[in-house]
Amino acid sequence: MNDTTTTTKNGTWVAFGDAGAVGSIHRMEDGYLVRLLGDEQVRPVYPSLEVAKSALVAALPSGSGRPEFREH
Repeated sequence: MNDTTTTTKNGTWVAFGDAGAVGSIHRMEDGYLVRLLGDEQVRPVYPSLEVAKSALVAALPSGSGRPEFREH
């Protein structure tokens, strides 16, 4: 699992669960934006990559395992 926080200006991390991709995190100028696949809910921009990862995990259906985050 790649949970390393990075200081890159732009970046995308894709969250992979048992059945494939479940969401993504996008580095923005002012923080990190979380998107779940198939979800159109507007979510806040989070201040750090770790907080964004926690928010993505919390938004998954109950019983989902923690996804693996891969930087792209």
